[in-house]
Amino acid sequence: MSCRAVLICPGRGTYNKAELGYLKRHHAGDALLARFDDMRRAAGEAPLSELDGAARFSTDTHGTGDVASPLIYASSLLDARALAEDIEVVAVTGNSLGWYSALAAAGALDPEAGFEVVNTMGRLMHEGGAGGQLVYPCTGPDWRPDPARRAGLIQTIRQIDGHAGVLRLSIDLGGMLVLAGDAEGLAEFEASVPQIDNRFPMRLPHHAAFHTDLMAPIAEAGRAALPRDLFGQPKVPMIDGRGAIWWPGATDTGALYDYTLGAQVSQTYDFARAIRHAAREIAPDMFIIAGPGTTLGGSVAQSLIACNWQGLGDKPAFQIRQDEAPFLVSMGNADQRDIATG
Repeated sequence: MSCRAVLICPGRGTYNKAELGYLKRHHAGDALLARFDDMRRAAGEAPLSELDGAARFSTDTHGTGDVASPLIYASSLLDARALAEDIEVVAVTGNSLGWYSALAAAGALDPEAGFEVVNTMGRLMHEGGAGGQLVYPCTGPDWRPDPARRAGLIQTIRQIDGHAGVLRLSIDLGGMLVLAGDAEGLAEFEASVPQIDNRFPMRLPHHAAFHTDLMAPIAEAGRAALPRDLFGQPKVPMIDGRGAIWWPGATDTGALYDYTLGAQVSQTYDFARAIRHAAREIAPDMFIIAGPGTTLGGSVAQSLIACNWQGLGDKPAFQIRQDEAPFLVSMGNADQRDIATG
């Protein structure tokens, strides 16, 4: 019996020490990985197989945009191609960088074109990205929506922005807010909010002020480097960082190019809305998160709780449902991978 699934592609920060060797473990010998390696060599860059096969993980090597981005893209796309035959992907979405992977997984970019896009944008971000990012929770440990707490944080962001520095909402992750800005804005926020669990606010290393207008020059450079004819019609619906759905056979590929190398780079990425629209408009049986990493599962669950999908009201309710019959599967989790790959 076929299972209808929404495929979700992760973004930056998901290839870490535990993920070193991910491509070797799951996709060694894949012809497409060899092709990506050839493309890197032709550009004078270290091949992914060599980077993934390093003896040890280095944040300064593996965490920069020119390396992390293609490693994550290759892991996600190859995972998407490894899904079991009885899984029908009925829509694809992604978080931030994951949008590029989603384009390829949905067929709007062929694998090599997707690699060209992600490798180019990763290099441009590494060379010219300004500012930084941090993460801060907007719900409590039970994952219940807390509108007052969220509104207070948004108000703090607005008060800081333009007064004590630059600070914007970069990504809405459901129960977490990713903020981006310059050094002064980020530092002012850190001084304005309470510490939580000795972890938050958490700075994200080697991240720029993604999804803000500080990235406008990067978007412009991307448009100059990448031709429009790379983009084609998707084969399955794609849900972008505004919650908009791009349908097969009805997509304006010029508009898709403009969004991907425009608003997607320089405006807030609403991942929670993308998940909400996937749940409500597509009505899948399952949500599958491609690798690498396992950190996006909480954000997907929190986003489903926030819209009360199928009566999910909090973390305990999600855990009970998940234990009974897993509907949120992370391919980066060894205990769940077989559910997706068969």
